[in-house]
Amino acid sequence: MFGAGGFSNGYEVGSKRPRLMDANPYYGMGGGYYMQPFPVVRLRGLPFDCSDIDVFKFFAGLDVVDVLLVNKNGRFSGEAFVVFAGAMQAEFALQRDRQNMGRRYIEVFRCSKQDYYNAIADEVNSDGINDYRSPPRYSRRSIDKEHMEHTEILKLRGLPYSVTKSEIIDFFKDFELTEANIHIASRYDGKATGEAFVEFASASDSKKAMCKDKMMIGSRYVELFPSTPEELSRAASRSRS
Repeated sequence: MFGAGGFSNGYEVGSKRPRLMDANPYYGMGGGYYMQPFPVVRLRGLPFDCSDIDVFKFFAGLDVVDVLLVNKNGRFSGEAFVVFAGAMQAEFALQRDRQNMGRRYIEVFRCSKQDYYNAIADEVNSDGINDYRSPPRYSRRSIDKEHMEHTEILKLRGLPYSVTKSEIIDFFKDFELTEANIHIASRYDGKATGEAFVEFASASDSKKAMCKDKMMIGSRYVELFPSTPEELSRAASRSRS
């Protein structure tokens, strides 16, 4: 069945770029603080139809904070920057060098914080935005999400690994939910994936609940997606297998 606790499977969505840049001031700084290496890697050789969710899957098991797909002249270049929750996670990511995504092997190599920030600058400047703190533009997935058909089920991603059903109920406190409506996803070994499914009274309620998209539970941004009973059933089967 579903459980709680453990590591992320990497399927977190929603850019945490502003939080990463503003709330971690000690990366690469002196002044008596330990200089942690900035936890970013660069990918090359990605399929040209690659989306950031494909990158999350490639790094399944690691805690991905941000994926920046690099575009040149309005087209995807086959390169990306991936930021992780810590330096050790980035070291583990380097071990996936030359592994395959589909039929293509992917190069994973070290890069610097400045390389990543320069890529962000290129992205925002191409949109005519000059402030790093400006909200990130909508990804293709975000746009598609707005047009997805709603059932009574929502999928949550990016949850704290220790999240409880009562915390999710409180998150949706404007709706009448019980613990029976909350399904926290886990892997076969019982460790949490950072995902959950919530069953509302109707499709109309689940659509209204989308107003909570990108809000926070604890210190984590939570992204919401319309889901289906079939997806919920598949997730339950994976947890039991």
